[in-house]
Amino acid sequence: MGTDSISSSFSHLGRKLSDLNINDDSAAFSECNSDGSGEFPTTSSQSRRLLLACASDNSEELISQLISNLQSDNIDDQKQAAMGIRLLAKNKPENRIKIARTGAIKPLVSVISSNDAQLQEYGVTAILNLSLCDENKDLIASSGAIKPLVRALKLGTSTARENAACALLRLSQIEENKTAIGRSGAIPPLVNLLEIGNFRGKKDACTALYSLCSVKENKTRAVQAGIMKPLVELMADFGSNMVDKSAFVLSLLVSTPEARAAVVEEGGIPVLVEIVEVGTQRQKEIAVCILLQLCEDSLTYRTMVAREGAIPPLIALSQTGTSRAKQKSEALIEVLRQPRSVNNAASARTSNVSV
Repeated sequence: MGTDSISSSFSHLGRKLSDLNINDDSAAFSECNSDGSGEFPTTSSQSRRLLLACASDNSEELISQLISNLQSDNIDDQKQAAMGIRLLAKNKPENRIKIARTGAIKPLVSVISSNDAQLQEYGVTAILNLSLCDENKDLIASSGAIKPLVRALKLGTSTARENAACALLRLSQIEENKTAIGRSGAIPPLVNLLEIGNFRGKKDACTALYSLCSVKENKTRAVQAGIMKPLVELMADFGSNMVDKSAFVLSLLVSTPEARAAVVEEGGIPVLVEIVEVGTQRQKEIAVCILLQLCEDSLTYRTMVAREGAIPPLIALSQTGTSRAKQKSEALIEVLRQPRSVNNAASARTSNVSV
């Protein structure tokens, strides 16, 4: 399944809307660089010994011992081993390949399938840190990690859910994994995390959804999972620090008819017009791009956007915005004026008909 870009057949001044795509999404999304769940508790002598061991230079021997302990029948040994691998992979990037090559991935996949919530969390976090090495992504996916990560995303602790979202994001950076992740049921729990998670959870879910929804079938899954409600709410909350991220996700989704209908149903048009009025320069550009896609084939949506008072701020943006903002706002103004021209022309023809 290929990826979709924001596109349109409508031409303005010799340029298609596909030429007006948003390409600066990288500034809106920060990648999951490593787990952010804090360091290990140091209240026990066992934890202190683990920290000291992980700080030593004798990592090969330690890695082998930790992998062996991952496969122990003793759950406490498994927890300590998963914690140790997590710490080694977090603090020393060179250890990530070493850990994977020594055979840690499959035992960790078994660990993240555990019914013990704490053990699952440690395993998910270790997998996340290992996934930060691009060379490990294929091995993690081929070792069967996707479905257990989705399970942790659904049922795990708050930290496990956030780190599972990050790990799935990392795996989704391999194109063929996007479809597999979507078909494994990741989209609904990501939408749930976007809606009810804390700030980090919302950010991680939004970033993962942005990556996954470049695939058409995942867009449909996201809309069916109810993504429009949290996206519109986050865009409406200028204090959420999520306006850009949620708008970029929406800009991917509105290429599908069901997404356009859903965003209108959730009250997205007034929110988008408000962003054009008072948002940052980048937010205004994203909002205009989304409104263009809503309006180009729908007289109803054009009328709704015009009635929300979009034309004055669009005119202002066409005069004072960046080059890209001017192009997009001018294109949208022309689209919004089409139904009026058509209606006026029809009225004129009617008035000239002799009775």
